[in-house]
Amino acid sequence: QVQLVESGGGLVQAGGSLRLSCAASGSDFSINTMAWYRQAPGKQRELVAQITGGITNYADSVKGRFTISGDNAKNTVLMQMNSLKPEDTAVYYCYFVTRRWLTQTYRTYWGQGTQVTVSS
Repeated sequence: QVQLVESGGGLVQAGGSLRLSCAASGSDFSINTMAWYRQAPGKQRELVAQITGGITNYADSVKGRFTISGDNAKNTVLMQMNSLKPEDTAVYYCYFVTRRWLTQTYRTYWGQGTQVTVSS
């Protein structure tokens, strides 16, 4: 069973920066996709950024401010968040798509979520 452990959330003033990290346990799989989602109170969970095969994709609202990077050897995904705005306030979840070496089957996993609060 793969577990994702997140860290790096917190409280920051508008214009500040935070870096989120998510590491997956286990070694019998390869990673197809790593991504960050977020969910603000009363809103649906939305994709913030993802990386697949080295290609990144960002929500329009974070382009130019957030950077996602992955280290497949360490099963880790990072997201550097700069120029944070109050509207970035949400719980951020990491999300992995893995493929097991033995069975070649795909599975998806979510992190536990980390709170990011940006004050104005």
